[in-house]
Amino acid sequence: MRPLTEEESTQVFQKLANYIGKNVVHLVDRPDETYCFRLHRDRVFYVPESAMRLATSVARTSLVSLGTCFGKFSKSGKFKLHITSLDYLAQYAKYKVWVKPNGEMPFLYGNHVLKAHLGRITEDTPEHQGVVVYSMSDVPLGFGVTARSTIDTRKLDPTAILVFHQSDVGEYLRDEETLF
Repeated sequence: MRPLTEEESTQVFQKLANYIGKNVVHLVDRPDETYCFRLHRDRVFYVPESAMRLATSVARTSLVSLGTCFGKFSKSGKFKLHITSLDYLAQYAKYKVWVKPNGEMPFLYGNHVLKAHLGRITEDTPEHQGVVVYSMSDVPLGFGVTARSTIDTRKLDPTAILVFHQSDVGEYLRDEETLF
């Protein structure tokens, strides 16, 4: 387990800023305890510093996980957010999309959000912006990237894609063996 390099930190914070904007500072500067990002086996973990100090006594080969896994770096060096970061993304999300009950299951099976399934959307959401997808009862289901801006969605037909699927809570079941 090691700290992120400058280049890795830039990639992680750019990806997080796409979803939570300037609220990224709230992840690191917390009032309760100091948190940090650490890299272990190409995975980025969000760890309290007290737990990180305790983990230094565990051998790297024996350490499986520590803290919350926010994502991983691919073989090509790109950072991809995991569904395990949803709790923090939902807490600080700048733009949100709510889906109707008939659109929850298709999204949880890995499909995109269609205009017909849209319940509400945050005003002034730009195109290609990271959004957190909620059910109508404010339960976070996953996250994705908008295909159109809020203004353009009013003119779309019901079968048009509104949010490109990135990750959803159904991945806990579908990718059980590779997620952790």
